[in-house]
Amino acid sequence: MKVMKALFLVVVLVTAALPGVGSAMGTSHLTIETADGRSLPFTVELAQTPEEESLGLMNRRSLAPDAGMLFDFGAERPIAMWMKNTLIPLDMIFISAQGRITGIAERTVPLSLETIGSPGSIKAVLEVNGGTAERLHIHTGDRVAHPIFAH
Repeated sequence: MKVMKALFLVVVLVTAALPGVGSAMGTSHLTIETADGRSLPFTVELAQTPEEESLGLMNRRSLAPDAGMLFDFGAERPIAMWMKNTLIPLDMIFISAQGRITGIAERTVPLSLETIGSPGSIKAVLEVNGGTAERLHIHTGDRVAHPIFAH
C-alpha cells in the first residue's frame, strides 16, 4: 500500500511539473507593440480563476521563448506577486487597463518568497521568461494588444 501511495505521489508531482499537463487554462495570443514600431507576438496561458492565479507558472521547468502567462485582475489595483515554487526566473510585466506597460520586474528569483509589487494600480501582469524584456527591448510605455485591454 505504501508503494502505491508513493508511486501515485511521484506521478502527481511529475505531471504537475510538465508544461500544460493537468492545466485547464485557456491560451490566447497577444502582441507587445514597442515604441520603435516592432510587434512582438506571444502565446499566453490565461490565469482567470483564483486557483489559476495562485498556481501561475509554479513547478514549470521551462517556458517557450514566445510564451507566457497573462493574469487579468479585472479592475486596476495594486498587485503583489511572489515566486514561491516557481523554478525558472521570470520577467513580470505590469500593464494598465489601457494596455500600457507601467513597470517591469526583470529576472525575478526562482523559489523566492519576497513579494514583488506593482508600480501603482494595474489591470494585468504578463509573465515571460527572465531576460525577455532586455532581449527584446521591451520598455515601460510600450503597449500590449489583447482583448482584455481598452483600445
